[in-house]
Amino acid sequence: MMDEDNPSQYVKLTKDQTPVEINPTELNQPIEVPQLDVRKCDGCGQTLPENFEPPAVEPWTTGIFGCTEDKESCRTGLFCPCVLFGRNYEAVRDDYASSTVPCVLHAIFVEGGLAVAATAAALNGVIDPMTSYYLCEGLLFSWWLCGAYTSIVRLMLHNKYHLENDPCDPCMVHCCLHFCALCQEHREMKARLSNNLVMPMTLVNAPPVQQMNPARDTN
Repeated sequence: MMDEDNPSQYVKLTKDQTPVEINPTELNQPIEVPQLDVRKCDGCGQTLPENFEPPAVEPWTTGIFGCTEDKESCRTGLFCPCVLFGRNYEAVRDDYASSTVPCVLHAIFVEGGLAVAATAAALNGVIDPMTSYYLCEGLLFSWWLCGAYTSIVRLMLHNKYHLENDPCDPCMVHCCLHFCALCQEHREMKARLSNNLVMPMTLVNAPPVQQMNPARDTN
């Protein structure tokens, strides 16, 4: 039996009530639920708090053409770019990945492709023109693939330090300005890591050494 203090919330229908016309398209429509309207991270899919603010985009500490600001990385990127790429890959990874594999891959595909291109240019007129055409076409496609692979480090830097796309997309930067991009990424990580390592140190003085001597018989 229904309690008189708690009346029913249902509406009683009578015969005299005017029928309501319902459009079939109005049925099975999604209902907005505030509890389900939450913000999620695009990378991991975790639910973000309501007061979460995305980090601001930060500029690079040095420009793309500032290679001479760090003489060591400039020399390494000019004469041994594979070594500099391996160092960048090892520094940006948080799982202590080795730099051997990316260094070897860079040496085979990038430096090897440049050596093949230089040999084909030197033997111009000796090699068949159609062979030179297909060879150059393959080298251009390989260079684009290498730019997509070497831009992984730049993408990691973007996600780690929230850097802006300067001057353009990371893949296009490595395809057009590969060696300058390597030096810029090395300078950026060098500056960021040096800033993170500066931590206040607390000096703790050791207590004085105490010695326990056996009690002597005064008798």
